[in-house]
Amino acid sequence: MSLPTLSTLRIGFIGSGFIARFHLQALAGVRNVVVAGVYSPRAERRQSFAALADSLDLGPCRAFDSLEAMLTSGEVDAVWITNPNYARLEAMAEIHRLVKAGAPIRAVACEKPLARTLKEAREMLRLVEDAGLLHGYLENQLFSTAVQRGRDIIWRRAVPTTGRPYLARAAEEHSGPHEPWFWQGEQQGGGVLSDMMCHSVEVGRFLLTAPNEPREALRLVAANATVANLKWTHAPYVDRLRAAMPGVDYAKRPSEDFARGILTFADPDGREVMIEATTSWAYVGPGLRITLELLGPEYAMEFSSLNTGLKIFLSRAVEGSAGEDLVEKQNAEQGLMPVLEDEPGIYGYTLENRYFVDCFRRGEMPFETFRDGVAVVEMLMALYKSAELGRTVELPDADLDTYVPVVARGEGEGR
Repeated sequence: MSLPTLSTLRIGFIGSGFIARFHLQALAGVRNVVVAGVYSPRAERRQSFAALADSLDLGPCRAFDSLEAMLTSGEVDAVWITNPNYARLEAMAEIHRLVKAGAPIRAVACEKPLARTLKEAREMLRLVEDAGLLHGYLENQLFSTAVQRGRDIIWRRAVPTTGRPYLARAAEEHSGPHEPWFWQGEQQGGGVLSDMMCHSVEVGRFLLTAPNEPREALRLVAANATVANLKWTHAPYVDRLRAAMPGVDYAKRPSEDFARGILTFADPDGREVMIEATTSWAYVGPGLRITLELLGPEYAMEFSSLNTGLKIFLSRAVEGSAGEDLVEKQNAEQGLMPVLEDEPGIYGYTLENRYFVDCFRRGEMPFETFRDGVAVVEMLMALYKSAELGRTVELPDADLDTYVPVVARGEGEGR
């Protein structure tokens, strides 16, 4: 498929919530792009999103009252899928139907995770390929400025003289998600393992793979995981969660708030390399914390998002309302606080959007596609199955195609 280069890529958003708005902040630092449209079921939210896009000089952005109206308008070239996990396959099926009927769309990008199960993920891939679309998997941590710079140095300076890295560690922790559906296993697809370890396993795989090497060069051979309910099933947190998130009752239907996973791969030479990941909704610190490490024969790389160069101290005399103006998932308003002066850039959203906009505008397939999204879901399902069985799962495992995590089946507490 040969596509002409566009001077400007016109994006339409499916979804208008927290993550869609994070993308808007990032797109303010991207050239040759317009956020031309948005569709989400709630009129007030899509209109608010459109107004925000216009205020950031990303528009004019039109709030559409249906996905079909947006895709057939001739006003968008590509769509960013940022709606809730449970609605993504339905959205992709509608995109497929409309493109097959002639909707003038060239590309689609989907937020993490690509789907709730491996079966759903494979169907997402089938639909986008059958529609003949360019496609990208939006995993922001791959595009973190620290990850990009650190990976370049390790593979350019250290690996050629001492050998490949053999261990990637990744952790992401905060005090809990923003919306009720994240907390509900059937809707989200799981708990913290699905919600956040999708970042950790893919950034680990990225760091362990050579820059010009296909990601499939690392062959997944085993998965071992533990999940637990450490905080949100205990009083008074059950009541607090029930009050803050309508429809969520962790006394009856909890999802895991802690997960630990180890993935074992064979590198191109048949040697063992590993990803060690931990994620938590039970971390109460200044805010969201991401830590990354890459270890090899004679070198190490490390990053922590809360080891910021900018810190601010506010005494007891400084009073104000609660917010997230210093760091995402902020948990305090006083004391010595780390400040992320450019959250979209540090987390990778700016470079991510710049890269996918350029690829789609030029008619090129990105290096991170729905195929990588499928690989991520396979890793997650292997980890969930290991946690359920209480043993290591060997790969390949044909049963993963139909596997559904315990908490997504609504059975027990996901232990």
